[in-house]
Amino acid sequence: MRRDDIRNIVIIAHVDHGKTTLVDCLLKQSGQFRDSQLSSERILDSNDQEKERGITILAKNIALPFKGVKVNIIDTPGHADFGGEVERVLSMADGALVLVDAAEGPMPQTRFVLSKALECKLQPIVVINKVDKPDARPMEVVDEVLDLFLALGADDTLADFPYIFASAKEGFASHDPADRSGTMEPLLDMVLQHIPGPEVEPEEPLQILCTTLAWSEFVGRIAIGRIKAGRIKKGQTVAVTKVGDKLQRAKISSVQVFENLGRVDVDSAEAGDVVALCGIEDIDIGDTICDLEKPNGLPRLLVDEPTLEMVFTINTSPFVGKDGKYVTSRNLRDRLYKELERNVALRVRDTASADAFAVAGRGVLHLAVLVETMRREGFELAVSKPQVIMRETDGLKEEPFENLVVEVPSIKMGPVMEMVGERRGEMVEMSPRGDFTQVVFSIPARGLIGIRTKMLNATQGEAIINHRFDSYRPISGDVPRRPNGVLISNSTGKAVGFSLFNLQDRSELFIRPGEELYEGMIVGENARNEDMVVNPIREKKLTNMRASGSDENIVLKPPRQMSLEAALEYIEDDELVEVTPNFIRLRKMTLKEADRRRTGRKG
Repeated sequence: MRRDDIRNIVIIAHVDHGKTTLVDCLLKQSGQFRDSQLSSERILDSNDQEKERGITILAKNIALPFKGVKVNIIDTPGHADFGGEVERVLSMADGALVLVDAAEGPMPQTRFVLSKALECKLQPIVVINKVDKPDARPMEVVDEVLDLFLALGADDTLADFPYIFASAKEGFASHDPADRSGTMEPLLDMVLQHIPGPEVEPEEPLQILCTTLAWSEFVGRIAIGRIKAGRIKKGQTVAVTKVGDKLQRAKISSVQVFENLGRVDVDSAEAGDVVALCGIEDIDIGDTICDLEKPNGLPRLLVDEPTLEMVFTINTSPFVGKDGKYVTSRNLRDRLYKELERNVALRVRDTASADAFAVAGRGVLHLAVLVETMRREGFELAVSKPQVIMRETDGLKEEPFENLVVEVPSIKMGPVMEMVGERRGEMVEMSPRGDFTQVVFSIPARGLIGIRTKMLNATQGEAIINHRFDSYRPISGDVPRRPNGVLISNSTGKAVGFSLFNLQDRSELFIRPGEELYEGMIVGENARNEDMVVNPIREKKLTNMRASGSDENIVLKPPRQMSLEAALEYIEDDELVEVTPNFIRLRKMTLKEADRRRTGRKG
């Protein structure tokens, strides 16, 4: 049977197509809040990094009443790096709002999330968002979405999808792309009309698949999932099926359901409800909470495998312990394995060294967000250059390839084609869009590391770059390495302006005068292609003789400031990024020059 008093929907789209803004609009028009409660933008992006980066990183649940029906809404990330968040929450929904930008049309992540939604047999509603943009082309985008549905193997019923035109920023939805008035009510009417209520088995034994974990300082781990069958009550004793069909008893201390932006306690909940359960201490994502007398686990969650790996190791620089609280390998290991509990797309494995751990994820941004979270928690660590994960099929080594989509002004196409070509990329498709051209490439994942910064520099920041994993294929040729060497400090101390002034003619500096340095730390980029050992702490020799021109004014160029992602893409195989709560430094793996020379001779 199906419940008619509830709808469970997930909002999916490419990055920056307006998912979280749409949720804001629905919250504001719901009449459930005072204006002062919803004064900020992107209300669901509550995480500090989400606010700073302007992106959604974690999937979140809310619930709104509409015409006597409770609508559970799940907001999801749009970046390909956080695709695991999308995959794990799709099983909680019965339908999907597929947002597509009225100007950009379907993008790489649109294809990925739509394919996952169709695999889960969700009923889609296509929302052509941002129709108020000057370059919007809503009817063309509808045709492009239809082509995408057909390319993904949708049958005639799915291909005849309902669609609506909207502007989440302006707060209207309409069946006519030229109509710019009204509210979001037509969209919610479509949700009630086209998305079915959850199919439930209220008389069957209890089954809840845990798809999300939350944490509270007071009650510990909170399991979130949709009740597939049966009912659950506060104080009920349940069985939890773990990996390998192991069973574990637990007592539910409280049952909560979602209401507006938060959760409320209830005595019981029944099949179809999305619930948050407290009292199960050792539950993981993918476990099934089921009836104690008739335990019957649901199939575990499966997400796509990661394609990129980095080595996280303890900080071994001379400045270790000066800035952070957690510096030991035990601290690092415990934190990484704790992250596995909620980050389903992450993989962690031990290495030959007890102080280093290989961490695999979906992309540089996915892993950089983890590193940034750890440094804010007080960790000190060092991170290696990202490496793609190879695999072997029938004795043939294969590497991951990605679809790279670049939208760039037509007059700046040359540098883009040259850059992608030298990184073993091949053009698949080119389509003009006014003054811009959109080009689709197939490129090895190795070739994408470091390409974003270079491409933005080559196009004066006008290129829009997106990529998505495509498939594994036989390894292509070599990808060019960093063309420049680096300047390496040979001493420990504070940088001196006099030394930096003499160095800046042959390099680009990464440091300012007065910064603390140590031997083996990278202080700049050499103009030539080899590394150069320098002394940035050498002071001017003082004499009692004065000569014309010897006291010239020191004018230093501003140093290059690198973000964490830029630093990870910049380093080479023999270098590390040292990350502490207040500093990001680049360094050589082997700090002493004599040891590096010895290693070079052996190599």
